[in-house]
Amino acid sequence: MNTHRTRIKICGLTREADVDAAAHAGADAVGFVLYDKSPRHVTPERAGELARHLPPFVTPVLLVVNASPEHIQRGCAEVPNALLQFHGDESPAECLAAGRPFVRAARIPSGFAGHDFDLLKYASDFSAAQAILLDAHVEGYGGGGQSFDWTAFPWSHPLLNASSRLVLSGGLTPANVTDGITCVRPWAVDVSSGVEVSKGIKNPDLMNAFVAAVRAADEHLSRLP
Repeated sequence: MNTHRTRIKICGLTREADVDAAAHAGADAVGFVLYDKSPRHVTPERAGELARHLPPFVTPVLLVVNASPEHIQRGCAEVPNALLQFHGDESPAECLAAGRPFVRAARIPSGFAGHDFDLLKYASDFSAAQAILLDAHVEGYGGGGQSFDWTAFPWSHPLLNASSRLVLSGGLTPANVTDGITCVRPWAVDVSSGVEVSKGIKNPDLMNAFVAAVRAADEHLSRLP
């Protein structure tokens, strides 16, 4: 019997109330965006304030985009237990230079163009990452609330190892996350705009509905042979 529990990250938090609601809903991790061109941007100092609201065993994640080493160090100083998420054009060496556990985002083109993205090579190049986060490519950087073609890749391939190394992101909502998990069977899912009432402002009811949909997907998969 499949007893895998899909982990849940809620990203782009900007308010203490939303941090509290995300943890109460059952999030395993929450994300703070340190990219100043994002509408969900917070400073390292603000990320530290928000992270101090987290209960034990909920992981804070700092999302950075082509950030300077100094900016990354500021974030890590404010949130010492943070996992880093690189979401720009960072090379494997640049990710490793931060000296912290990290997740690497793969920006996959939407539609049929996604089939040309060499995810196997990408996963190999960033083999030091704790996880590869799968997001849809949009203009600029960061999440854009769009999905990519979930059927474009061989999820069971050893280089991908979806159920222990991939984080599914990009356009997830309470309405479609069950389908995404059933198709990809990732280690975790990551949501931002799909649980918002406006950019950076989360909705507790949507967060609860998202977590319930993830648990429903896990229950469905547990009944499969």
